[in-house]
Amino acid sequence: MDTTNHPTNPKADLRFYLQSARDALLWKLEGLPEYDVRRPLTPTGTNLLGLVKHAAGVELGYLGDTFGRPSGEKLSWLEDGAETNADMWATADESRGQIVELYRRAWAHADATIEALALDTVGTVPWWPSGRNEVTLHHAVVRVLADTHRHAGHADIVRELLDGAVGMNESNDSMPPGDSEWWEDYRSRLERTAREADDDA
Repeated sequence: MDTTNHPTNPKADLRFYLQSARDALLWKLEGLPEYDVRRPLTPTGTNLLGLVKHAAGVELGYLGDTFGRPSGEKLSWLEDGAETNADMWATADESRGQIVELYRRAWAHADATIEALALDTVGTVPWWPSGRNEVTLHHAVVRVLADTHRHAGHADIVRELLDGAVGMNESNDSMPPGDSEWWEDYRSRLERTAREADDDA
């Protein structure tokens, strides 16, 4: 991926940072068995494959439907009678491959929208209240970018809880150097400090 800045091309900057979040989200699935990509790791059910499924729907909505560019994808979680939060987890008959490919198609469709339209193009968000549902493409891209990075951060934590794997992307773990003993000592120090601060409060 091109890592240079694009001072005269704001679309390129937006797409660069959006793509880095997309790639990170998918990378967090790699090397895990089926159970681990689906299992809920928080009290609210956060799981890796569900984050990808959700991100696909966000892109198709904000960077497709909002600008009169429907993708034609059938999203079961948007159909009448779909259960609450159905976009945040994968059913047993939804394969990892299906969801990953849906996400790749979603981002291709979103990228085509970004390419085709000016950033000041105004769209209408179908699920927002009438009269307060107009956004520019620039606003929509920033919203999707922020949402994707937020969920990539969720995926960072979930993956670390699953098997200890960390990192920003495949070529950059963005972590200070240290072996397992160093990290154990570091974590223990933080725990002691937290207890001391609590005792002093």
